[in-house]
Amino acid sequence: MSSIEISLDSPHEQAMRRRVYVLLFPGFVLLDATGPIQVFSTTNNQCRDEGVPGGYDIHVVSQTGGPVTSASGITLLTEALPKEEELSGATLLVPGTQDLSILDQSQALCAWLSRSHEYTARTCSVCTGAFLLAASSLLDERRATTHWMDAQALQTRFPQVHVDADAIYVQDGRVWTSAGISAGIDLALALVESDLGRPLALRIAHRLVLYLKRSGGQRQYSAELHAQTEENSLSGRLSKWLLERLDKSVSVDEMASALAVSSRTLHRQLIKETGRTPAAWLKRLRLESACRALANPELSLKQIAYRSGFGDEYNMRRTFHLELGVTPSEYRKRIGAGAAL
Repeated sequence: MSSIEISLDSPHEQAMRRRVYVLLFPGFVLLDATGPIQVFSTTNNQCRDEGVPGGYDIHVVSQTGGPVTSASGITLLTEALPKEEELSGATLLVPGTQDLSILDQSQALCAWLSRSHEYTARTCSVCTGAFLLAASSLLDERRATTHWMDAQALQTRFPQVHVDADAIYVQDGRVWTSAGISAGIDLALALVESDLGRPLALRIAHRLVLYLKRSGGQRQYSAELHAQTEENSLSGRLSKWLLERLDKSVSVDEMASALAVSSRTLHRQLIKETGRTPAAWLKRLRLESACRALANPELSLKQIAYRSGFGDEYNMRRTFHLELGVTPSEYRKRIGAGAAL
């Protein structure tokens, strides 16, 4: 059994800290909860080491308090739910579960969430925790996300929610939702950035040995990972063929010919398997290639644009802006900022 203990150095330091409540229930996904907890705890360490005021007072709570067992069998010790008014100005975070039948057993918990949201500064979810927020009416007419495998179920069960099936995390007003598992870490870093600024959040990401502090607009899955896991599918075979030709001009007809199918069949099947047209899939592979290349400081943007198949910096910059919401230069800074700051 594990418990979370937070020690405060002084009443003044305690007053400077923001309160975070992580709500647990039987069968919660362990990393959904402990990932964000570690981000907030590491923030406390970073603030202490830098002599920066602030940080987080972390509370792990459940309906009755006491031990709560996760889906992986690990048990955490919790406090009982606070009164709603005690959450004034606090952040409340709900992890996900692999067993969505919890929704049928959580009317009292959903009622508490609904009342608590009147007081919290932010109410957040990780992965399928979004289902609990939706059942509490907190996502009505809001944009939200969850794990891509559960996005359709969320949309079907709660049609009043505007589900973004591809985002890492989404903020809509005081409600934040994030995708599966590791996306909870991205969400927590975004909360830290909102509270304490981007430079400190980047240093924390570096301290956590994260390759990149991802923005909410980034996609949940990579085209290359899809190609590896679906290597025998048409999209997997196409990806393997394209990855050897990213720096070349390739038409849809040439793609179809290489796979011995018609252009129409290629278009229809790729949409079915990936949700993207052949041209859009090629652009995605080129984007991911450029992202990897940007980690190499010895390569210029011009060289990366050429090697990735964009041709020139303008086309690469436009694709980065449309797909990721950042420029290639900004992306490169995000990769290297932790080491530089």
